[in-house]
Amino acid sequence: MSCPCACVSLCPGNAIQPDSKKEAWSSDSSATSKTMGKGGTCAATTVIIIIIVLVLAAVCAVVVIFIVEETQKETTTEETRTDPIGGVRTTQRPDVKTTATTAATTTEILPCDIDNGGCSHVCTPTQGSRICSCPVGQLLRNDTVTCIYDYADVLNKSLLFYEAQRSGKLPDDNRIPWRGDSALDDQGENGEDLSGGYYDAGDHLKLGLPMAWAATVLTWGFIEFRDAYEAAGQVDHMYDCIKWFTDYFIKCHTGENEFYAHVGSVSGDHGYWGRPEDMTMARPAYKLNETLPGTDCVGSTVAALAAASIAFKDRDANYSALLLQEARELYTFAYDFRGNYGNSIPEAATVYASTSFGDDITWAAMWMYHATHEQHYLDNATDQFNRMPKKTPYAFGWGDVNSGHRLLLLKATGSSTYLNLITTKFVDKWLPGASLPYTTQGQVFRNEWGSLRYSTSTAFVALMTAHYGYKVDEYIEWAKTQVDIALGDTGRSYVVGFGVNPPQRPHHRSSSCPYPPDSCGWPVYRDDGPNHHVLHGALVGGPQDLNGYYDDLRDSHFMNEVTLDYNAGFQSALAGLKHFELLGLL
Repeated sequence: MSCPCACVSLCPGNAIQPDSKKEAWSSDSSATSKTMGKGGTCAATTVIIIIIVLVLAAVCAVVVIFIVEETQKETTTEETRTDPIGGVRTTQRPDVKTTATTAATTTEILPCDIDNGGCSHVCTPTQGSRICSCPVGQLLRNDTVTCIYDYADVLNKSLLFYEAQRSGKLPDDNRIPWRGDSALDDQGENGEDLSGGYYDAGDHLKLGLPMAWAATVLTWGFIEFRDAYEAAGQVDHMYDCIKWFTDYFIKCHTGENEFYAHVGSVSGDHGYWGRPEDMTMARPAYKLNETLPGTDCVGSTVAALAAASIAFKDRDANYSALLLQEARELYTFAYDFRGNYGNSIPEAATVYASTSFGDDITWAAMWMYHATHEQHYLDNATDQFNRMPKKTPYAFGWGDVNSGHRLLLLKATGSSTYLNLITTKFVDKWLPGASLPYTTQGQVFRNEWGSLRYSTSTAFVALMTAHYGYKVDEYIEWAKTQVDIALGDTGRSYVVGFGVNPPQRPHHRSSSCPYPPDSCGWPVYRDDGPNHHVLHGALVGGPQDLNGYYDDLRDSHFMNEVTLDYNAGFQSALAGLKHFELLGLL
């Protein structure tokens, strides 16, 4: 039987020809009535079939969309794995985005979401890529993903610290606007002009032993790592820094066997909190002579003058010759008249007590040898060295220069005896797992008072040893970790005016005082606010215990004092790191 429906191809039964369709509609009334009854059944069937087809089509569409999205995801992931940007897993195609799809959400994965975009510190997403950046005080390396501290900037700031410590009449090019002329009337027993030099710390004493040690170590770093100062643009400022020391030492050498080693009253000075420009208290001066010897202080001054003569040899030959002549005379004085300066000047011993002088005269002899290449100085040094016990130095500082003269002996002779004393009996003992403890932040911890001076001065010895060709990689890496802790690796800087969250309240009189005519005194000392002026470049004492405890308190000598000797080893270590950075070894 033929189907009379318009959509006959959907009806069950035979397919119908066009003529049959015409015949069906021209049949008699009874036939038409029967045919229309069957058409109602067909219409219902047709509707059901259409619904089924639409459902199947919708399911197919969902499946197709799912397959396309999964294909895109796999393609983008593959591009991410093979991206050529320094191993950073990120896509460079802005038209293809990596997505994770669920029934409810779609989350875009940005370039910085995977391994921080390969950046060592800060990753900022851009269109289809990312940019790495560094915290304050650090620079992006050439690899564009890792950071390194700006050692050149810290060198500059450290030199500003020394300029802030200047005593006497300041030069016309003074770069510290809140400092002026001070202590112009400092003089010896017979009216000798003792103005100039540097204030020792946050006070206004001028102390020969630590001042001489600081001068020598600063100059040593300048001689050996001059390229660092050249790269930092600080050569001229460094010469000015050294000369401010040596001009003062020449003034203090008032007679053949006479040297002024201490200026200022400890009690009077420490009882005053104010500007050096406003001081009115008595400032007595104390000298060493044949009956009051000070081999340690005078010997340390010899080392400073001899080292400076080397530094100035190609800069100012006449001044270099003057420095060397002063050094010769003082060496004879120190060598012929032996004794600790603290016994001769008890006032000095209350702040910087020295317990030996054999290391100082050896230190002096070795600097004289390197300045003159005269054999008798080397003979004197080796003779004195052979007389002394070969102990492990407590540290490298104004009170113990054994590691310093041993390094100079190593440079002069290449002997394994000196090498073993420097490496096995000194620097190696400061490495992780050796005899000294470490803070939880990774700082080697020698003493609670000024802990960073010990770690950074030993870092300088390690870098100098590496510079002379021994344990190069190991010592450079260790020294960098210790200096970088001072610069901010624990999450804060310990250098005033540098890096992230630097100290704001160093124990330092002149920087704490406001500009005149505002008064300064003990109320300023007790004030909780930051110092009125930024003492750029000053290294504070640092963490006080093995837990790395530090608080930025002006009244803490242990944690927040600043001194000439703290910055000396630190600055020369900075110069060493900059030197090795220039060589591509960092």
